[in-house]
Amino acid sequence: MALFESSPKNIFITLCIVGLFGIITFILSAATLGTLNRRFYSISSTVTSSKPKFNSVLAETIRIDDLMNHLKQFQRIADESNGNRAINTRGFNETVNYIYNYLQNQVNGLKIKRETFLIRNFALAKDPILLSLINGTVKNFTYSSNLARSEFTYVNYSTSTNFTDYVRVINIPNLGCTADDWKNVSGLVALVKGGGTCTYAEKGILAANSGIRALLFYNHGEKFYSLAPIITRLRYNNQLPALFLSYTAGQALADAALVGATVKLQIELQNLGTYPVDNICADTINGDPKQTIVVGSHSDGVQVGPGINDNGSGTAANLVLATNLARLYQTTTYIKYKYRIRFCWWAAEEIGLAGSSYHVQNARNATVVGERLQDYLLNLNFDMAGSPNFIFGIYDAKTAINGTPSSALPGSTKITELYRDCDYGPFLTAGIAAGGVATGSDAIKTAAQREKYQQSVGKNNAGFAGAALDPCYHQPCDTLKNIHLFGYENLVQAAAYGLEFLGQHENLLTWLYPDGRL
Repeated sequence: MALFESSPKNIFITLCIVGLFGIITFILSAATLGTLNRRFYSISSTVTSSKPKFNSVLAETIRIDDLMNHLKQFQRIADESNGNRAINTRGFNETVNYIYNYLQNQVNGLKIKRETFLIRNFALAKDPILLSLINGTVKNFTYSSNLARSEFTYVNYSTSTNFTDYVRVINIPNLGCTADDWKNVSGLVALVKGGGTCTYAEKGILAANSGIRALLFYNHGEKFYSLAPIITRLRYNNQLPALFLSYTAGQALADAALVGATVKLQIELQNLGTYPVDNICADTINGDPKQTIVVGSHSDGVQVGPGINDNGSGTAANLVLATNLARLYQTTTYIKYKYRIRFCWWAAEEIGLAGSSYHVQNARNATVVGERLQDYLLNLNFDMAGSPNFIFGIYDAKTAINGTPSSALPGSTKITELYRDCDYGPFLTAGIAAGGVATGSDAIKTAAQREKYQQSVGKNNAGFAGAALDPCYHQPCDTLKNIHLFGYENLVQAAAYGLEFLGQHENLLTWLYPDGRL
């Protein structure tokens, strides 16, 4: 998905007028990590004292202290749970219990429920094998759990496979982000470079629709840190075998594909049964259940760290929005929305959008009013809202992935750009207008951007050019110190600003779907 940047001074006005949300994503070099964290965390007492004024009651209720109180609880849970809050761990279960109990005990005016489903559990039974045959020469690629020493690694949610014969490799053009890139590849092994305007999961969806035998990603090699294979994932329901190659190994295969390179691969998985996880949803009592706005975030982190930015920041943002709106509804002066608002915390996002996918599938099959897919007007998603080297941006809906229902595009353009491979994805696929806010993880802040932000939000908040947006994405250092307090507070205020605008809209159905729904 393409992005365009909005002036920090005008971002909130833009959000209000057109209901758009967005954030550009970035990477931070390890050399600047300590300086960045110390600098941003230490200025919290000064940057939040002068708050922007909104023409929004809900936005004015957002306070950084409320957000950080929840994050402190998530940090405590991780500290007491082997340092993480990933699914199928004590840390995740306690996170879900915290969300549920807080909503039950602290807030009136919300109807809260758990949605339990099963996750299949598996692991590699043995090291995968990748062989190539080029001009009569066989090469056995090196696999290692140490990615710096490995020529390839396993892609999460790959399926098992065992090729008995070598299969021809075809190099996918244009980074594999459109359906046109995947023509005439049925029965072959697809080799596709990383990068582009789509995620690996989205490339996997296009690949699955093309009839290929297997999928080989390889790193793009544009930076020193883009040479080794990386850990990535496909969607939870993927049905393709997939591996991820280093830049050197992938480029060698890409060159050899021109002369008829073939490969043989073996991936053997061990079935470890299933385990339960819970989504949590909380509905406003007021509002038409046949016209529901879904506000989502995910509650799980990854195994390697506490996940305070990804996605404790979004989890906490959703909690504060839900509780503050419910409390405003208890007053006599706040005008209640004509739409029901459903706040949800999805489980198992980090393994491939399992929680939101399960919820959407249930909605497809539901017959109860308020639970049917047709009762959902739109989905907003909040993810990674506190990255240290933040920058505000607007996503460009014109670059939506092939196959997105056309009825969802006008509303998605008005709400937010299609926010790649996040929890809104299953809603978008189902034809529901969608969007969200996030601060991202893997692009570079330019000198021009840093200069613009220095002029508009001050030197202390401008960040570092050539440095990472989130230095600790999926790392042990994703702790409380990985949160930029000024950026976090203002981003959640902007989210509240937009939610109130949408909630107070007279006719969202027509506004979002001018040509009608599917």
